[in-house]
Amino acid sequence: MTQRPPADIAVSDADLQRQVLDFLDGSNFGPAQGGKRIDTHASMVFLGTDRALKIKRAVRLPFLDYSTLEKRKRACEEELKVNAGNAPELYRRVVAITREPDGAFAIDGAGTAVEWAVEMTRFDETQSLDQVASSKTIEPSLAAALADAILRSHANAPRRNGESWLSSILPIIERNTAKFRAARGLDTGAVDQLDAASRDWVTRLQPLLRQRAEQGYVRRCHGDLHLANVALVGGRPLLFDAIEFDPVIATTDVLYDLAFTLMDLIHFEQAAAANTVYNRYLAGAGKEGLDGLHLLPLFLSIRAAIRAHVLFVKSESATDGESARQQAKRYFDLAGRLVKPNPPLLVAIGGLSGTGKSVLARQLASLVEPLPGALIVRSDVVRKHLFGTNESVALPESAYRPDTSKRVYDELLDTARHVLVQGCSVVVDAVYMEEAERTEIADLAAKQGVGFLGLFLTADLETRLARIEQRKDDASDATRNVALKQEAAAIGAVNWHRINASGTPDQTLAGARIFLPAQPGER
Repeated sequence: MTQRPPADIAVSDADLQRQVLDFLDGSNFGPAQGGKRIDTHASMVFLGTDRALKIKRAVRLPFLDYSTLEKRKRACEEELKVNAGNAPELYRRVVAITREPDGAFAIDGAGTAVEWAVEMTRFDETQSLDQVASSKTIEPSLAAALADAILRSHANAPRRNGESWLSSILPIIERNTAKFRAARGLDTGAVDQLDAASRDWVTRLQPLLRQRAEQGYVRRCHGDLHLANVALVGGRPLLFDAIEFDPVIATTDVLYDLAFTLMDLIHFEQAAAANTVYNRYLAGAGKEGLDGLHLLPLFLSIRAAIRAHVLFVKSESATDGESARQQAKRYFDLAGRLVKPNPPLLVAIGGLSGTGKSVLARQLASLVEPLPGALIVRSDVVRKHLFGTNESVALPESAYRPDTSKRVYDELLDTARHVLVQGCSVVVDAVYMEEAERTEIADLAAKQGVGFLGLFLTADLETRLARIEQRKDDASDATRNVALKQEAAAIGAVNWHRINASGTPDQTLAGARIFLPAQPGER
């Protein structure tokens, strides 16, 4: 049923919108003729055969105002504008619903405009990413494509002055807390703890928040990047339904925008996908993008709290209110968990070329807390970056001289240190043939006061050679000759856990994960 408008909205305007909605309900966009209608607190979406019409609801809410026809028209135009860059395949135009001279309504008719809609290409709603995530595992290739889409969105997002963003953070926390205190069934102690921890993070990280604003990381972002606002079209993830009603709300740190996606993947128990998005995004953002990692627990927690807030509001009026309330409770619990992250861990994975270090690194990274898992630092990738080449471009033998390899291992240490000091875990992937190299990485963990796990993979020469020969478009330049030289080299005493990696990747993972230390608060 259409929501009744507040008393300060002209009744004639609301009544006219109800008439328009009745018209669309009876059209081929409505349920009566095979279409489908979806109502939210701010809009009504009518799904036709190949098109969709999105109407702004004639309401005035604390965070948006669609109370007049002119305001709704402007909102439709702004929605088209802010989404065209991310999903041009979905957003077509702004179209008028008109009243014709005979009094009948028409879509894009010649009469007087009485309502406005955003016309979109209809996509299969079962292919929104929240639906996909709730039904199956999100594959690494899709997670990587999602990270790339977010990177492109942020690269094109206009930079903004950060003052509005900085001044909005505490009020966001305050509104969430107020809602949680009024919500049925929440423990008041847990609400108070979430509020206090969130405020403490904001206070402690205020200099970093301001520094990132000054460095240009505050931009006019998507603003609402949870999984329901990502659609798979032709197998590609498209970001849609960006915030159009208030540019201030959408003006945030890019990591805060990313955090909504990461948090929602975690909520849907897609930890591996969340870690892939996290690593792929940061790899694309460059090393300077690592400077804001200390903010992630706060950003992830606030995003989970916002989702809980919205669902608690929905539970008060929706026919499936109890389901919405249970979902809200899950997001609230996640917010509390994310704001109190476990200590970081440094994992080093060594082994000769072809033992499967990189495969294991990707598998282990999502199992290491704090969420969204460990950042992977790979020597092969670092070496390519030092030479300014694409990861799949082979380097000459001169790039593997001892002095160059020393630079690579120093860079591994420096990056790991930079990440650990911000409270995030790291998985370092390198051959680690030299005893001194293994000692240095273990000493780094000790100096930073974090846990350390050293794993050294082994496999027979035949297996390693077969794997090397199967590689395509990989950062490793290892060849058959490299493997043969390594086989004959002395590696000294290895006091890390030795893992037989001659079997399948899952067997190697099983052999490695038993050495992962239990962390405080681990479920």
